[in-house]
Amino acid sequence: MKKKGKYKLINSLIISVLLVSSCAYYKAFKIPTTMFIREGEMLKSNNIIKLVEDKSVKASKGFETKDRNIDVSILGLLKIKSVSLKSVPKELSVYPGGQPVGVKLNTKGVLVVALSDLETSNGKVNSPAAVAGIEIGDSIIKINNEEIINSEKASSLINSCEGKPLVVTLERRGETLTKNIIPAKTKDGNYKIGLWIRDSTAGVGTLTFYDDKTGIFAALGHPITDADTGTMLNINSGEIVNSSIISVRKGVKGTPGELKGIFIDEDVVLGDIKKNTECGIFGVSNMSLKNKYNKKMKIALRDEIKEGPAQILTTIDGKQPKMYNIVIEKLLPQNTIGPKSMIIKVTDKELLEKTGGIVQGMSGSPIIQNDKIVGAVTHVLINKPDTGYGIYIEWMIKDSDILK
Repeated sequence: MKKKGKYKLINSLIISVLLVSSCAYYKAFKIPTTMFIREGEMLKSNNIIKLVEDKSVKASKGFETKDRNIDVSILGLLKIKSVSLKSVPKELSVYPGGQPVGVKLNTKGVLVVALSDLETSNGKVNSPAAVAGIEIGDSIIKINNEEIINSEKASSLINSCEGKPLVVTLERRGETLTKNIIPAKTKDGNYKIGLWIRDSTAGVGTLTFYDDKTGIFAALGHPITDADTGTMLNINSGEIVNSSIISVRKGVKGTPGELKGIFIDEDVVLGDIKKNTECGIFGVSNMSLKNKYNKKMKIALRDEIKEGPAQILTTIDGKQPKMYNIVIEKLLPQNTIGPKSMIIKVTDKELLEKTGGIVQGMSGSPIIQNDKIVGAVTHVLINKPDTGYGIYIEWMIKDSDILK
């Protein structure tokens, strides 16, 4: 009987250790792969312990913050992951946006948006591009080693090949590939390879912030993707111009609403777009992008954001933004960069009456809490138009290159 009791005690201890270790591992695994801490502050094991709420997860001892990597481990023995630590200026402040901007983008090369069979004098043939391994979402960069700057250039090179094989250089999910394609002569006498391509896009979004020291701006909070393929556009160039909101289509359950805007003074380029990333579009301004809220606001790091009341700064009429009340319902433990960091809900009666909540075109509107920029609006829930997602502002700061 004593042996049985002893075995039960040992089993209980083993189970307890396994449960604690599993919980610690899970919580450690959820620590972001990139953490931001203000300059001059000290990072201690207790900071990491507090994040994961378990003393069995430890990091290195305290040190003054600077860009470096730290290891997160259980009991100092089992390494779970490496975390990139990024230092942020203690008083990092930028001008909040909220005003609409017209966005024009030119892709790098041309984007393949569809593949199609061809009608020849011998009947229908399969798309030569598809046969060669071209996929929807590919960006064609070169044909026969000539750079493709637009759709017209691509069409001209294909049609003038006289049926000879084409060497096509393309980019697919960050990888450069080469394909050999044999064009087909269609009934109209032209040579084609059976694909539809696009080289530009345009629309209206919302400015998130502007830094007067570097001229850097950020907008949208999510990537610009192709409407047909959902592929994030690989951009060659782009610009933002003045825009004005002229009407609103109210969002209802099942149908997202939309801000409808027009470009104003298109010849006056406010800034040049340099990057299109998971966190939005980023570039350098040609002039001041301050609006009527021409007072700088501090950037809030993730651990400074709280669930509860906040505001969004957005424009639903004309060119000037206005503050509207929201609630940050949930902060999500994001492990990697992405536009869905927090769940927000519109509570402002005026905004609900006019828009139904969050609508297309509102993406990029800064989220303000305790006079700090904590994030930006990114998405709406189709079946709950008053609710949507926001991105942590530190993700946008990281992609903006302000911290270089």
